[in-house]
Amino acid sequence: MQRSHSSDTVTWTGMIGDLSLAVFKGVVGYFSGSKALLGDALYSASDAVSALNRLIPRTSPLKGRGTDNQARARRTEPVFAILFAVLVLMGGLQIAVASIREIASGKIHIPDKFAIIAIFVSLAVKEAIFQFQYRSSKKQGDGLHTAYVEEHRFSLYTSLTVCAGVFMSLAGETFDVKAMMYMDPVSALVVAGLVIRKGYLLIMNSVYGSLVQETEQEDAISFIETVQRVHGIITVDDLKAREQGHYVTVDLKVSVNPRITVLEANEIAERAKKLLLHRFVHISDVNIQVVPYDPGYPYKSNHQLTDNDMPTLLQ
Repeated sequence: MQRSHSSDTVTWTGMIGDLSLAVFKGVVGYFSGSKALLGDALYSASDAVSALNRLIPRTSPLKGRGTDNQARARRTEPVFAILFAVLVLMGGLQIAVASIREIASGKIHIPDKFAIIAIFVSLAVKEAIFQFQYRSSKKQGDGLHTAYVEEHRFSLYTSLTVCAGVFMSLAGETFDVKAMMYMDPVSALVVAGLVIRKGYLLIMNSVYGSLVQETEQEDAISFIETVQRVHGIITVDDLKAREQGHYVTVDLKVSVNPRITVLEANEIAERAKKLLLHRFVHISDVNIQVVPYDPGYPYKSNHQLTDNDMPTLLQ
């Protein structure tokens, strides 16, 4: 799918932020000896992979099938996404195995205290990135804010689980409570489960996305035919669709008679939106941009001929 430059910029910002957090958490987790923090770092890396999947370009059905080279390039995109997802999945399994071994051996390594500081810093940075992405998406109306909320919720669950595990392990060492000392590997095991879940979802979304891409052209034709049935719409100039799980957000640019009022144009757009939402149950939202119809030089449309005292012959 084609996306606006501003939407891509927001997604790039989130991906770079998640990668930076993954490196930061990974370094601190390694030197502090916290497996839970290492798992959190892996989850941040999986968030970056999710952002990369959104950045993978898809060809708009309105622009045709493209060249053979472009088609081959599009076929390789899901392969790279699945490869990254498999790496995330394997990392989660490794964290889980290491946590189980540590719990079974009884030789518990207590994380250093600066791990808590790193967790709070990463939470603050992640929240700032989310607020920027969410507000930008709502302002642009690109429909990605729901995906940002879903990802941020599970990322927050992961970080809070790590924070609780590390804090309780440190408290167990301070008050000499043996059971509490196990909380870091226990929280790491929980985080590993969340990472494995994320890796599985990444693989499924990559495969599902590649299958959906095969039917995009047929869907786009159906969308266009439906919109063109709305009285007052002259042409559909552009159609963009973004997949969000099992739902689709549609962006349309339609042309109407330039002699009508803004209110009438808004009413036409509202009718087209309601028709699409009613007919296609998998469409979650529709954004319509209405522009005056321009036939282009040297042609003139009927509305230009009406009440026009100037000669109508081409000069």
